[in-house]
Amino acid sequence: MTDRENLPYRPCAGVMLVNAEGNIFVGQRLDSTLEAWQMPQGGIDSGEEPRATALRELQEETGIAPDKVEFLAEADEELYYDLPDDLVGKIWGGKYRGQRQRWFLFRFTGTDDDVNIRTAHPEFRAWRWAPPQEVPEAIVTFKRDLYRRLFEIFDEPLRAGDR
Repeated sequence: MTDRENLPYRPCAGVMLVNAEGNIFVGQRLDSTLEAWQMPQGGIDSGEEPRATALRELQEETGIAPDKVEFLAEADEELYYDLPDDLVGKIWGGKYRGQRQRWFLFRFTGTDDDVNIRTAHPEFRAWRWAPPQEVPEAIVTFKRDLYRRLFEIFDEPLRAGDR
């Protein structure tokens, strides 16, 4: 068994993408048998800025080009989650205990036709726009607290969009 205490957190960036109706983009991962939905996210490459990672991951996972989004906010703290014991040592080559994530809020300015999850390296089997209150409950259980905190952090800019 891998000793999680000696493993670092994987640096990552994530995107909360809100549409004109105030709903949030979520995708269902291809590599999971669970009914879990998540927002786009991915590892930060060496020397890459977190916001650039967020936009790259958004395009790689959803096909949404950077010119189809508008920056609204950046979380003022890194958020962490730990993998459950049965996944430590199996994901990411066993190098990490979980992730430390930088999150960004963007408004989607395109149309649903701009979304294409059949990318060069697909990560999602399905996607949808979810009401904000549903998103934290739709993610795998070990990420729920992180998602709840994220909605607290982005509460004001999300509400500002409703005005």
